[in-house]
Amino acid sequence: MPKLKTDTILPTAKEDEQIRLGIAQDDDTLELTKVEAKRLRPVGRPLAVITKEKITVRLSPEVTAYFRSLGTGWQTRIDQVLRDYVNSQR
Repeated sequence: MPKLKTDTILPTAKEDEQIRLGIAQDDDTLELTKVEAKRLRPVGRPLAVITKEKITVRLSPEVTAYFRSLGTGWQTRIDQVLRDYVNSQR
């Protein structure tokens, strides 16, 4: 049984079998075939064409406080400021 990071209690093998039996007996339940499951579109955001590199950087509290105060997207704004600087140095 996998370790969970929450207080979730997984069903026992007997309970799991009862759940599966109940699902199988339910006329409204439709189990997809492997072919049908492969045709489903992926869930989530599409992969970016250009991905960013994940790094760790230490910034002064004043810098992070300022950008965070601007709201959602503060990390993207820091990236833009840095890109603008790099472009100005070329």
